[in-house]
Amino acid sequence: MKVIITGATGMVGEGVLFECLENQAVKEVLVVNRRYYDLEHPKLKELIVGDFTKLEGFESQLSGYDACFYCAGISSVGMNEEKYNHITYETTMAFANQLVKWNSGMVFNFVSGGHTDSSEKGKIMWARVKGKTENALMRLPFKAQYNFRPGFMKPFKQQKNVKAIFKPVIWIFPILLPKLALTLKQVGQAMINAVLKGYPKQVLEIADIKVLAAD
Repeated sequence: MKVIITGATGMVGEGVLFECLENQAVKEVLVVNRRYYDLEHPKLKELIVGDFTKLEGFESQLSGYDACFYCAGISSVGMNEEKYNHITYETTMAFANQLVKWNSGMVFNFVSGGHTDSSEKGKIMWARVKGKTENALMRLPFKAQYNFRPGFMKPFKQQKNVKAIFKPVIWIFPILLPKLALTLKQVGQAMINAVLKGYPKQVLEIADIKVLAAD
């Protein structure tokens, strides 16, 4: 399969990228980034796009793909709802709407978050916005669309884009709270298997991701 990945300059996207490069089912990976990602690999291509809401002119580079693993995102800490909505909802939907026009047989996987609010009416701002994004993505005419709600994710050892705040707990958290923890290898495996085999749910919690990764 041929895969597009966004967010490779962040921890989740980088981990999913590493699994795609290792996985024999993936033949080609295009990372779409706002800034250059320093990695060379026979499977890997890169496309720099400064604004994900303005993809006109990139049709030839973004066509002919089987899947998109949308891992780009940002923390809501210190951010007002208008700005967070623009990055999380408006930007994601602009990107997805263009891809579905150019890749009608595509599977689109979105990295969401645990406790996302599917009702879109709760008191927690980020959860409402994530819920709105999930709901809107599920209405698009992709071949299939899945929303991944991972918890704590242990990165690959060789990853560069791991925030310093996570490093002290990377090894202990999965031992203390194994039901809330995943590895980024599992997340990547589950995303690939969602394309190859499908899954009966469109919203995948931690337990679902583990099941699909092991399938």
